[in-house]
Amino acid sequence: MGTKNIFTLRFVSARRIHKPYLGEGLVGGLRVFSASLLILAAGCAPAPNRSGGDILVIGDSVMASHRASRKDIGSVIRAVLDRQVTNRSAFGAQIRAGEVATRLGRSIPGQLPPGRWNWVVVNGGANDLGFSCGCTRCAAEIDALISRDGTNGDIPDLANKARFQGANVLWVGYYKAPETTTFRGCRPGLVEIEKRITAFAKSNEGVFFLDAEDVFDPPSPELFDSDKTHPSAEGSARIGEALARLIAENSRN
Repeated sequence: MGTKNIFTLRFVSARRIHKPYLGEGLVGGLRVFSASLLILAAGCAPAPNRSGGDILVIGDSVMASHRASRKDIGSVIRAVLDRQVTNRSAFGAQIRAGEVATRLGRSIPGQLPPGRWNWVVVNGGANDLGFSCGCTRCAAEIDALISRDGTNGDIPDLANKARFQGANVLWVGYYKAPETTTFRGCRPGLVEIEKRITAFAKSNEGVFFLDAEDVFDPPSPELFDSDKTHPSAEGSARIGEALARLIAENSRN
């Protein structure tokens, strides 16, 4: 990984143990569905800003939902803070994406362009477990994403890269989606990943963690889109507003 143990905790929400996550039957149907999304959505993410900017949003479909109508999480942050926000998240994006997915912009680390950013807001991990191990027997994939002690792996590498570029990093945890059938089988793995991210945030200054489960409490139906998995526009607004508050509380400007 990059630099380790050089920062101290600024903010972390640690309630994380018993969430049924967004399914089972994920690998077959979802692989076909995601392959179609990759083709249709290729090129939809904004072009990289090589000189950096203020706030960058990267990650998977949770962050990308409702971008066409400007009701995505990034647009909410922009409206609340009146600050520049670039949202480069993408449906089907993974932290450990393969070559084809990377070329199509579905690599979450690949969504981080060069340049200095004040904040990088990021989520991810569900698609990694879904596509690499079908949300079962995922110990090796989890360890590759982030080690047990939270110091090594692709997630710390991504956070440290953003920190090296001058950004505060705000990792967004997944929320509880009681009626979903898409990622429920990923629950134990995602819980473990976020426990490790919590440990990473505790030992790294400038790294923050917001648990979206705390935002969706209770997880009311109106917070979810028709697929009962992704956030509705109202759900995206709730998450975006919580993220904006955290950014405002921890920004110098």
